[in-house]
Amino acid sequence: MSAPSHGEAQKAEDIPRVDVNERGAKGENGEPQVMNQRLFVQLLVFDCQAGSSPNAQIERVGQELSERKVASVLYEDTNAPRSIGVVTYSTDSAVLVRQVRPAINAVDGLSQRIDYAMLGRTYSQGYENDLQFWLIDRPKSVMENEAWPWGVWYPLRRSGAFAKLDAREQAGIMREHAQIGRAYGQQDLAHDVRLACHGMDAKDNEFIVGVIGKDLHPLSHVVQAMRKTRQTSEFIVQMGPFFVGYAALRTKAGT
Repeated sequence: MSAPSHGEAQKAEDIPRVDVNERGAKGENGEPQVMNQRLFVQLLVFDCQAGSSPNAQIERVGQELSERKVASVLYEDTNAPRSIGVVTYSTDSAVLVRQVRPAINAVDGLSQRIDYAMLGRTYSQGYENDLQFWLIDRPKSVMENEAWPWGVWYPLRRSGAFAKLDAREQAGIMREHAQIGRAYGQQDLAHDVRLACHGMDAKDNEFIVGVIGKDLHPLSHVVQAMRKTRQTSEFIVQMGPFFVGYAALRTKAGT
């Protein structure tokens, strides 16, 4: 193969620099907050084979995750009596491979429900006053709060038409959505974990939402309320499947 001609070659200085940092609002020094860290969250759902107790399987999986110091929430699947959900999370994505996989494989009698596998990462929108809190601390506190056992998790994908809107119109659409979520959170009705899953979802979904709270009805109610927003009614082309679970066990990460 011949070397590219002078005209075909591109100078290094002409190649744009890729910035993968998360950015928030300006700090006290007037500069935007910058972090190259985010929380990776994964949901795996399993059917428990005949002859095994789903609650006993939750205990076994929890023990394996605890021994490996993996933070997790283990759910009883509301819609499938012999099914369990396992949510794990870490700022180190390798934990999902090096620690979670061995923990799951150490427990016999589990059959994965592939369609319910979800993997996402927390992300910033550029206006967060406390970037560390919104990217790491808040989603962890929502998942770890024992007063909020109910969880509804689902993926979604927006249409390409949304990406073509100008930034101001996009912001207005997102603001409408956020105001509804904020109202439910302020009344302790529902709390969200928002994740991006671009390139990590088998069905090309873009986002994963976890809606978490102390009662199930408000979680359903907020999803219903969101249907009336412009984002959902005009630009969401795919939602679900929906996993509905009740937290039975939590494990903590190592220090």
